Amino acid sequence: MAKVYHQEDCKLELLKGKKVAVIGYGSQGHAHALNLHESGVNVVVGLYNGSKSWKKAEEAGLEVATVAEAVKMAQVIMILLPDELQNKIYNEEIKSNLTSGKYLAFAHGFNIHYGQIVPEPDINVFMVAPKGPGPAVRSQYTEGTGVPALVAIHQDSTGDTMDIALAYAAGIGSSRIGIIETTFREETETDLFGEQAVLCGGVSELMKAGFDTLVEAGYSPENAYFECLHEMKLIIDLVNKGGLTFMRNAISDTAEYGDYSAGKRIINDQVREEMRKILKEVQDGTFARNWILENQANRPNFNARRRLESEHPIEAVGASIRKIIT
Repeated sequence: MAKVYHQEDCKLELLKGKKVAVIGYGSQGHAHALNLHESGVNVVVGLYNGSKSWKKAEEAGLEVATVAEAVKMAQVIMILLPDELQNKIYNEEIKSNLTSGKYLAFAHGFNIHYGQIVPEPDINVFMVAPKGPGPAVRSQYTEGTGVPALVAIHQDSTGDTMDIALAYAAGIGSSRIGIIETTFREETETDLFGEQAVLCGGVSELMKAGFDTLVEAGYSPENAYFECLHEMKLIIDLVNKGGLTFMRNAISDTAEYGDYSAGKRIINDQVREEMRKILKEVQDGTFARNWILENQANRPNFNARRRLESEHPIEAVGASIRKIIT
């Protein structure tokens, strides 16, 4: 069992006297910066000159500086930029401004695990990865609770990196729920696999396939949308609340019987084998290489797929239905 840390294990006061630079002010960046600020931590947001977020951060009461200046003045630097931008910004604005004993932090292990960022040995490197989107990290904090997080240490030159990481996690509210110890490798590989095989790739294709099957059989797109996409949230909310058994106890016996009789016909041995291939591509760096090369080529495949997916009939049907029910 992984070690789990709670409020009593975290010493937020370890961040007193230190300045924390949050690099980026997007989904995660704004949540981390505001939560830390309201926890009494001295925060500076690092952005590029001309960023649309500069004014937003200042209006929220936060100090803002360029990335290079923020790194210079801070002792703890949390990089919350998109994975594909981190290497460039690190090499151009962060690396030369890191001095021995500073703490470099991430909310996802991609760039460290795949060697896109290689800090000097005298730099402490940790990860605090909230298991939820930025808006949830922020809203849960303001409601007096938090989003659970993963914590990992990659380099510990000063011997206190875990203590600083736990203090950071407390500052964003995760200690109120629980902080689970992991490694950069485990977080990166499980996160990428989960996104591809289940949470995004798997679920998206499953919903579209169900929708297409019903529409092709002559059923109305509206009914197909409700059955294969809209009601997904209702089921997932039940699973989140109490697990699969709780969900099955909450639905009808007819639905539960259908779960048992059809589920393994959909997720069969062939699908499971494909999942193993996807995991292998994450583990051996194939996915990382392809994503890095895709960005270097200005994302031709990514942009084409984004456009094509946005044109799927399920999107148009969903948009019209949401106008009616919201």
